[in-house]
Amino acid sequence: MVERLRAKPGGAEIPVTIGDMADVAVDGPFQLSYLVFNTLFNLPSQARQVDCFRNVAQVLEPGGLFVVECFIQDVTEFDRHQRVATRALAENSVNMEFLLHDPVEQAVTFQRVTFDAKGTTLRPLRLRYCWPSELDLMAQLAGMRLRERWTDWDRSPFTAASRRHVSVYEKR
Repeated sequence: MVERLRAKPGGAEIPVTIGDMADVAVDGPFQLSYLVFNTLFNLPSQARQVDCFRNVAQVLEPGGLFVVECFIQDVTEFDRHQRVATRALAENSVNMEFLLHDPVEQAVTFQRVTFDAKGTTLRPLRLRYCWPSELDLMAQLAGMRLRERWTDWDRSPFTAASRRHVSVYEKR
C-alpha cells in the first residue's frame, strides 16, 4: 500500500509510519485519529484493543478526536455458532463464506472461499468485535469520553436497530 501511495502525485511527501496500531510509536500531538471499516476489530483481543485506545490517547492533543467506525455483530445470524453463505454465484465460479462465532471471545472466524476454474482460493479472517458500550469503556480507560455516535457517516441517529456506528471520542 505504501508503494501505491508513493506512486500517486504528492504521495512521496506524505509521512508514513508502519507498525502495529495498538502500540506504534508516532510523534504527536494530533487533532484527529481514526479507525474506519472495522479496522479496530482486526486486533485479536480485548487487551490489544484497549492498548490501541491508550496509544491513540497518548498522541492526541487535549480536545483531540478519535473516530471509530464499526459494525454491530448480529449474533442471531448464527445457528449453533456457525453460518454458511453464498456471496456470489456465476456460471463458472462461486464465492462462499464459512463463519464460526465464539460468543465468549466475541470473535468471528471467517473462511471466504472461491471455487472456479483455477481451483480453490481461501481467504481467512478473524475479527474480535466489540459492543459500543465496551468501546466507550475502552475510551474511558484511555482518558477519553464519547462525544457523538451516529449510525452512519450521514450522522443519522444511532438506535437499537443500528447495525453499525461511527463513534467520536474526545480526549479530556
